[in-house]
Amino acid sequence: MIGHETAPTRAFVIHPEFKGEEARHAPLYALAEAVSLAHALPGLDVVGEQLVRIATPQPKTLFGSGKVEELKATLAAAEAELVLIDGPVSPKQQRNLEKAWDVKILDRTGLILEIFSDRARTREGVLQVELAALGYQRTRLVRAWTHLERQRGGLGFVGGPGETQIEADRRAIDDQMVRLRRQLEKVVKTRELHRASRAKVPFPIVALVGYTNAGKSTLFNRLTGADVLAKDMLFATLDPTMRRVKLETGAEVILSDTVGFISDLPTQLVAAFRATLEEVLEADLVLHVRDISHPETREQKADVEDILTDLGLSEDVPVLEVWNKIDLLPQEEEARLLTAADRDPKILPISAITGAGLDAMLTEVTRALDAERRRETVVLPYSDGKRRAWAFKEGIVQAERQTEDGVELDLLWTARQAERFWAL
Repeated sequence: MIGHETAPTRAFVIHPEFKGEEARHAPLYALAEAVSLAHALPGLDVVGEQLVRIATPQPKTLFGSGKVEELKATLAAAEAELVLIDGPVSPKQQRNLEKAWDVKILDRTGLILEIFSDRARTREGVLQVELAALGYQRTRLVRAWTHLERQRGGLGFVGGPGETQIEADRRAIDDQMVRLRRQLEKVVKTRELHRASRAKVPFPIVALVGYTNAGKSTLFNRLTGADVLAKDMLFATLDPTMRRVKLETGAEVILSDTVGFISDLPTQLVAAFRATLEEVLEADLVLHVRDISHPETREQKADVEDILTDLGLSEDVPVLEVWNKIDLLPQEEEARLLTAADRDPKILPISAITGAGLDAMLTEVTRALDAERRRETVVLPYSDGKRRAWAFKEGIVQAERQTEDGVELDLLWTARQAERFWAL
């Protein structure tokens, strides 16, 4: 990766603020997040950052001519080699700005694709990133970087002086995308088999979701004893991880850690990672982990809820809010939030670092899973020992009677358990 064999690429971050546009996130926080994204990619040395207000976006250069010249001087003084523009940049704007500033330009989508490429570990994750990257790259073949030469692998979006244009035309990219889709189909079939196998496992699934860097992986590690990468970094987790956890009642659940959400996630990646996030749709319970110490925690919550809606999360799936990082709050603020949480059982204040509130959280998880249960009586033929054994292993059998038609079972179960039962 960049920076391992060569000097780090000097990057300058620009967040464009468009006049009259109602943005969910305050510009300064949006800029801070963009800088965090830059830090999340190995080999980048962030040498400057700037919030740039734009009255009217220019079709050719995005910024007005005066601002282009002003930024050129700023970038030269910072000796920047790469400019990260935190927003969409058209191929024409990118080409013209690269020519005007004599640097490489990368927009928000390109940067997030690079980060995902660096983090993907599973076969499916790697293929999904490559497919999304090719779709993005296909629109940008008009660029010509004659002053650059290739120095690294990866997606090829990032590189200081010394990187040549990737020699590929649309037909070559289309052929490669067809090959990737075929490979993905095979991987997806394998994953569906794994999911079918998991459906037979008699444990409810609890999915951790949340804005990136909310502390999901730290919480996951604390609860499971696993060693998932947990850093103060955006997108530290990319591929889903699942582990068994025993609750205080002795019942067991499958805990799933997922990729962190982010505002303005590129559409290519929403589609590409829909399969990865399907683990959330299979859940019996969703824990929405929030960084309650973040100044824009409410805005981050709204972003997560928007993505869950886009994914098609059923309204029948219960969601509990886990207010993480209470240890970072001033004492009076922590006390206020704890008082507010006492009034709402769906709000669970915790610290994944110190362990505060985890016992209460697990108690509420147990209660939420139990609350979803309903009573039902089913009759199984005597030959169907498989379903009978599954029901007893799951602990959902309240009573059993022998009848002329077969075994009559009184069951106390969730809708998802019923689905798994009949899918056997």
